[in-house]
Order: sequence, then structure tokens, then C-alpha cells
Amino acid sequence: MTIQGIIATLLIGLVAGWLASFVVGGGGPLKYIVWGILGAIVGGIVLPALGVAINLGSPVVNQIVVAAIGAVLLVLVARAIA
Repeated sequence: MTIQGIIATLLIGLVAGWLASFVVGGGGPLKYIVWGILGAIVGGIVLPALGVAINLGSPVVNQIVVAAIGAVLLVLVARAIA
């Protein structure tokens, strides 16, 4: 992965985690990035498995929305377990 790819991934994770924090609570920038990146993985697996396709016209916006949904799911599951 190139340095631009890594930066793009971190920025998408940051935005997705920040959006997810509106639903499930706060955190800091590092938490936003971690939850956003992990949420992208979860959202990328769960949403297609449920037959949900996100198409908002922009691939970056689609990735952010999928990651934010995944981050929300991940945080809710983590809180239910803890």
C-alpha cells in the first residue's frame, strides 16, 4: 500500500469513527480511527451478507458510510459483551 493509500484509509476511518460516535458516544481521534478502520472491515462483511448495497454516488462516501455503520455495529456488540 502506498503512503497515499494509508493516509486515505486513516482519514476514512477517522471520519467514519467520528460519524459513529454521534450514534454510540464519544472518544478521541485515535479511537475514531481504530473504530472506523475496524468498522470498515465489519461493514464490508456484514452489509453484503445482508444484501445491503450502499450507493450514494461517490466511492469515498460509500466507504465512509459502510465503515460508520460497521463501527456502530462493532461498538454496540463490544458494549453488549463487556
